[in-house]
Amino acid sequence: MFVVGNAIQAVATILDRVLWLYNIVVMVAVLVSWVSPDPFNPVVQFLRSVTEPVFGWVRRRFPFAMVGMLDLSPLVVLVMIQLLQMVVVRSLFDLGLRLR
Repeated sequence: MFVVGNAIQAVATILDRVLWLYNIVVMVAVLVSWVSPDPFNPVVQFLRSVTEPVFGWVRRRFPFAMVGMLDLSPLVVLVMIQLLQMVVVRSLFDLGLRLR
């Protein structure tokens, strides 16, 4: 059973790192949006293509994400990432430890 436990811990580690990386991408996208960047810049296009589908999903599902002209969807996404890391990743780590 230790092989299954190690595999679950590996999945938890990969998921944790992917969530951490997406957290950084969201923060950079928010910072870049404050300076009115060139929309044809490849970095800006990448950031928008990676974050805008998630932000759009949050805007459609949670009406409180838009307060007047203020878009709170990045904040909601960051909170969701933290919840996933605290609940899902930690649970996978604990399950992997029990199976070892």
